[in-house]
Amino acid sequence: MTSTVPALGTLTAEGSALQAVLLDMDGTLVDTEGFWWDVEVEIFARLGHTLDDSWRHVVVGGPMTRSAGFLIEATGADIALPELAVLLNDGFEDRIRSTLPLMPGAARLLAELAAHGVPTALVSASHRRIIDRVLTSLGHPFGLTVAGDEVPRTKPHPDPYLFAAAGLGVDPARCAVVEDTATGVASAEAAGCHVVVVPSVAPIGPAARRTVVGSLEDVDLAFLHGLMTEMR
Repeated sequence: MTSTVPALGTLTAEGSALQAVLLDMDGTLVDTEGFWWDVEVEIFARLGHTLDDSWRHVVVGGPMTRSAGFLIEATGADIALPELAVLLNDGFEDRIRSTLPLMPGAARLLAELAAHGVPTALVSASHRRIIDRVLTSLGHPFGLTVAGDEVPRTKPHPDPYLFAAAGLGVDPARCAVVEDTATGVASAEAAGCHVVVVPSVAPIGPAARRTVVGSLEDVDLAFLHGLMTEMR
């Protein structure tokens, strides 16, 4: 599957402050952040290295080049970044073949957005091969999907969210982004979006244009509309 760009000007409703909802994938919609760490631990064990659990906070949220590069440098492992990236993606893909747990509230939120015709995009630092496998389980008709290996600069740069907003034909300032990591939050905020944070591995505090919730169970369409209305 490749990224598809729908016609410009697609809005939730004429004049609505909320024009689109852009969602991260790992740790936000699917409970997979632990899968990535487990795979990293296993691969480096085979290379003769033990990962420090504190590094998990450094690598969470990707992108692959940053996470894998950090682990190579931190351990001194004798492996090239491209080779490690293949091993990590292969290992993660094996993990999600049998099970892909959704985060609490994810299925309900996606169903509500679809029922009300809210334009949505999946914006992930994961590679296309991983996103396409996860999309089958999510079963949501995203208007656009953005993979980390399809943009010149991935998270924490603003490019992925700017690309998603442009593809949906909406104003980034009128998009609600749902994220779980500091890397993703930085990307969305740099793009000018309002961010709803459901922290996964590391705590994230509230800030201007940033709302922190405990779970997607706390997020529905009325909640998102309310956030955007308060900003007007």
